[in-house]
Amino acid sequence: MVAALAAVWLLLWAAACVQSEKDFYDFKVINIRGKLVSLEKYRGSVSLVVNVASECGFTDQNYRALQQLQRDLGPSHFNVLAFPCNQFGQQEPDTNREIESFARRTYSVSFPMFSKIAVIGTGAHPAFKYLTETSGKEPTWNFWKYLVAPDGKVVGAWDPTVPMQEIKARITELVVKLILKKREEL
Repeated sequence: MVAALAAVWLLLWAAACVQSEKDFYDFKVINIRGKLVSLEKYRGSVSLVVNVASECGFTDQNYRALQQLQRDLGPSHFNVLAFPCNQFGQQEPDTNREIESFARRTYSVSFPMFSKIAVIGTGAHPAFKYLTETSGKEPTWNFWKYLVAPDGKVVGAWDPTVPMQEIKARITELVVKLILKKREEL
């Protein structure tokens, strides 16, 4: 009897833990200009979260493709959310101000950028810990991409070698579903 009660209690406790699990939009981050921002402001939209770097071999193709995605699909239903990171090859050595200036000047970046963070290891930002834990995929280099649904759940993760066209098809599918759902609600 005691064992059965203990088992029931453990199941209820586990269910409560699952229900209270955070989603991506529950986190707060610092934007590239030093202001605290709640990711809650992106809830209801599709987000592609990317760890970016200015001096990587993937920089040019990724920044161009990310900005094109933002132009094509954003801003009311989709956002690229860029997080500079210097953990891979020390390829993001500059200050936040310099990073922002480079991205805006060189690629006309219009998507939200955030302060430089760690995305792996003990110092990883909690938002990235969430992304890696829920997707089961941890960044091993710059320009890892995590697709976050409007409800804050991670629905895809890709390393930097995956062609953007492949990722864009999945993003577009989510954005179309979101638009159709919003139309039905009207």
